[in-house]
Amino acid sequence: KKGELKLRAISFSNDSCYLPPLRCPAVAHLEPWDADRECYLIHGGRTPNNEISSSMYLLSLESRGCNRKVTLRCREKELAGEAPGPRYGHSASVIYSRGKRACVLFGGRSYKPPGERTTETWNSVVDCPPQVFLIDLDFGCCSAHTVPELTGGQSFHLALARDDCVYILGGHALSSDTRPQRLIRLRVELLLGGPVLSCDVLDTGLSLTSAVAIKSSTTHEYVVLGGYQSDTQKRLECNAVILDDNGIHIEPQEPPPWTGEISNSRTWFGGSLGEGRALIGIPMEGRTAQLDAHNFYEVSFRKEGDGDGEDAAQACSQESTDFEDSAPLEDSEELYFGREPHELEDSSDDAEGDTYNEEDEEDESQTGYWVQCCLGC
Repeated sequence: KKGELKLRAISFSNDSCYLPPLRCPAVAHLEPWDADRECYLIHGGRTPNNEISSSMYLLSLESRGCNRKVTLRCREKELAGEAPGPRYGHSASVIYSRGKRACVLFGGRSYKPPGERTTETWNSVVDCPPQVFLIDLDFGCCSAHTVPELTGGQSFHLALARDDCVYILGGHALSSDTRPQRLIRLRVELLLGGPVLSCDVLDTGLSLTSAVAIKSSTTHEYVVLGGYQSDTQKRLECNAVILDDNGIHIEPQEPPPWTGEISNSRTWFGGSLGEGRALIGIPMEGRTAQLDAHNFYEVSFRKEGDGDGEDAAQACSQESTDFEDSAPLEDSEELYFGREPHELEDSSDDAEGDTYNEEDEEDESQTGYWVQCCLGC
């Protein structure tokens, strides 16, 4: 806000389940549907203990207090049928067909099956089989589908969905150690007798991994930036991607004037802020005593008439809480619950009665998200 990055504490409702810290899960935004409110779907991911999850969670906004204290609700979704196994670096997309909706899961990595492990390769990861999983979001029923056109696994790709189609761009294949420049168009028809899947694979995509897609308007228009084009080289180019009734259109997009710190950094990560804006984080390497310190930049791709925002990256310094040995944030997604327009207009963090007050917090040892496991905790 006004070029300043602020962090506010959040809490979880009393009926929330435990949400472990996850790296590289698949995240999908669920629009309000019937009686269900807006929420985010989170599947899989890798924990700091190097365990790989197969759980699915639904994260929704429970309430926002008068002092802007945000309360979230986390529920674990039970899956039945041919459920996807533990994985990370995959994608989740929501498709709509014939008045119904479903979640499409694809790709990712996991540990080798127990029967194939040796002492030297016990913790080695492999590409997940190139199956497509459909998940009924109402009942949690899962089905696995083998598509002949998909012959190899991939991870850290970018998935964009419109109506009954999912477009998959880029990704990395461990088996060949490549980032193929391919585009996958996956169409899912939710027919009464069962789903029908069709697939087209083209060589007109983008070679990238761990990129960020910024929604630039209310329609299906995106700006793709960030990510990597090799293990040692960041991808500084940008692309405009438009999804319409005729398919997908990819065009070069003029990148912002990256600062020297961004251009010369080895790693970066980020997420979408909506309205053509993104937040990019750069580790501060070797220049500070704080090993987990980062610089954050806001990148804007505003069109003429959208405001007075600058195209250049704007710096905001802020400490990070990431682990010291964390890998770059891959296949990153944002979790954002929009406010109503009247909540944003003329708002001020210093307004009387409308500021976050830490003293207003409840005693979470009794009512909050965390509970004591023994008297000595």
